[in-house]
Amino acid sequence: MIDKSFIGLTLPTSRWEVEKGRVRAFARAIGDTRPECHDEEAAKALGYQSLLAPPTFAFSAIMDSRSLTEMLSRMSVPIARILHGEQSFDYQGAIFAGDILTVETRVSDITDKKNGALEFVTQLTTLTNQNGERVGEMRTVLVVRNK
Repeated sequence: MIDKSFIGLTLPTSRWEVEKGRVRAFARAIGDTRPECHDEEAAKALGYQSLLAPPTFAFSAIMDSRSLTEMLSRMSVPIARILHGEQSFDYQGAIFAGDILTVETRVSDITDKKNGALEFVTQLTTLTNQNGERVGEMRTVLVVRNK
């Protein structure tokens, strides 16, 4: 069982640069065909500073920040035992190519079911841009299979 004292654990803060190619590739991968996600001139014509990151793009920040591997290492949980259980996003501002985001993640809860056969680790991640504006919060629930 994962020690509940990990609740409140704050993982190392990271900075993440939003790259144009990454925005375009992500938009293609999810089927977002809006010009403002692919064509910088189209984005600027709409009043954006650069390419607009599509919805759910912010999850890439979690993966690139390596906070997941850091957390699992500290908890001694092998990555082979985890499943991605749930994801939610609270958008508070737009994310654009060229932004430099500060990624802050903490463990907000750890629960279990089926007498510990399944444990649920909830992470809260905040994203703040280079202007000090919070652009989003994400809630991630990971399922740890113990049996």
